[in-house]
Amino acid sequence: MSKPKIASDWLTGCAGCHMSLLDIDERIIKIAELVDIRATPITDFKEPDEDGVTVGILEGAVSNSYNEEVAKKMRARSKILVALGDCAVFGGVPAMRNFCGAREALQRAYVDAESNDEEAVVPDDPELATMTEVRALSEVVKVDVHIPGCPPPADAIFYALVELANGRIPELKDENLRWD
Repeated sequence: MSKPKIASDWLTGCAGCHMSLLDIDERIIKIAELVDIRATPITDFKEPDEDGVTVGILEGAVSNSYNEEVAKKMRARSKILVALGDCAVFGGVPAMRNFCGAREALQRAYVDAESNDEEAVVPDDPELATMTEVRALSEVVKVDVHIPGCPPPADAIFYALVELANGRIPELKDENLRWD
């Protein structure tokens, strides 16, 4: 029997969830024995297989049209979709932008910040993604598993991956769901 395929990607966030995944250290060898690791931000393959994967994992909030595209593609190509980390589960820190709006946030970052020079402008190019209200992943696509945390502990990620590799939906509670 072939191993389940897993793909991951990141949306709007800090990449801390993928760093926490790497914090499972040598246990990643066990994961590699259990699953076929496909597309990830840290591998050469960047998109989930066209014929699909067993588990798709997304970290980060949905904050622009490109994130929405990535989320919908991962959902369409995954039997099980995992929201990894507070940004994916709740909107996290990126959702704070919703209090002031995208235009105001861009103005502050690109023009008004103390580190910018007097010629600073907000980028405006048709190739840039259209910014939207920041949303949790489940506000855009159906999510099957939520793993909260900022970032989630490596042990919780390892537990969830082993459960998913063995065809079980992980139950994150007790020692697998704690706030450090």
